[in-house]
Amino acid sequence: MATFQFDLVGPERILYSGPVDAVQLPGSEGEMTVLPGHAPVLTTLKTGMLVITESPQHGKRVLVRGGFAEINATSLTVIAERATPIEELTPAIIDADIAAAELQYDATDDYDRKIEIEGQIAQLREAKVALSF
Repeated sequence: MATFQFDLVGPERILYSGPVDAVQLPGSEGEMTVLPGHAPVLTTLKTGMLVITESPQHGKRVLVRGGFAEINATSLTVIAERATPIEELTPAIIDADIAAAELQYDATDDYDRKIEIEGQIAQLREAKVALSF
């Protein structure tokens, strides 16, 4: 199967760099899957799970919280505001992120910002449920 280069950069470190079969992204306009030969796209990311497929039956999951992705036919680069591999996540970390988001929600009167934060909280709660499996 054809592959493409994928680089995932978080604020503290490079989390992934190498050839992959596919990457599923939590795009701000909706979930999207990047495959080799993808049309060029620049998109922002929302809070959600990024799923890296290295080969059939083998992959990794990373919780990202914002950022952007640059896609072209031969590569994908994700610059994440925050990114944590699923193996490093704990319910306590997610609970702290949910509490911080709830404080942001309470601190704003901007309706659109409240809707955005509600989505982040929902995604974090889904990630917490995924950890329990």
